Amino acid sequence: MDADIYREPLPDVRRWRRPPWASSRPTTRGFGDRFIPNRGDRMNMNIAEALLNIPRKDESTDEVSPSRAAYRKLLADTMLQGRTRVLSFSNRPRSPLKSSLEAPSPTHIQPAARKRRRIPQAPEKTLDAPDIVGDDRFNVLDWGNKNVLSIALDDTVYLWNATDGSTTELVTVPESSAPITSVSWAPDGRHIAIGQYNSIVELYDVTTKKLLRTLAGIHQGPVGSLAWNNNHLFTTGGLQGAIINNDVRIQSHAVRSYRGHDDVICGLKWSSCGKHLASGGADKLKSKENRK
Repeated sequence: MDADIYREPLPDVRRWRRPPWASSRPTTRGFGDRFIPNRGDRMNMNIAEALLNIPRKDESTDEVSPSRAAYRKLLADTMLQGRTRVLSFSNRPRSPLKSSLEAPSPTHIQPAARKRRRIPQAPEKTLDAPDIVGDDRFNVLDWGNKNVLSIALDDTVYLWNATDGSTTELVTVPESSAPITSVSWAPDGRHIAIGQYNSIVELYDVTTKKLLRTLAGIHQGPVGSLAWNNNHLFTTGGLQGAIINNDVRIQSHAVRSYRGHDDVICGLKWSSCGKHLASGGADKLKSKENRK
């Protein structure tokens, strides 16, 4: 066989020619480039203004349909606000349209005036309290829910109505029970408990000034603290650190006792939920008891 059959064809070696559009020589035609186009006469401002002001074909006097005329009127009223064109040459730019949805500028927001707290420099009312017991172990003042202040002066309990300023005498205890060592209003603002030096506690109805019940033998000594849990359960504190719950609805009124102090009980207070009792004593201890 002829060997020329298996000979590979030689490549067509020709001289590569640069296409016309790839010429490196600058052309005299002003086409610019893709970043900075050369628009030539199109940048003439006079011609541009004339083109903008020439009426369009659809703005001629040709007849238009009623729907198109209504659309143009609605557009002119809402968007253009009487202007014939959106873009036009003028000496002064028009004011921007104000939208009701725009948020107010922070400079227009006035900071809320801070209300200053007024601290009175003098008492609103001063009451004379002669013969008040000067012993910090006793609690001889209490303010009821009906804006009535009860105060014990030696052997007498007085009521001062803060609404009308009137003062009435509630009760005077015998000399053997004096002085009165504690007073406390019930939550209803009608009944009051009065603790005495001889360990007796009396319950009064302030509307009728009637003695409702006398509880004796609760403590061995003065009853220095009283605190109501509700309208039928109140707590008493004595000199020996004993704390006793009393239920006025039953004959054996002492229903539970606590022992958290070794000295006289100076203060008692129930929580608003009625489940916890706080106590303070002369032994400088604070105790919290849970009602069960």
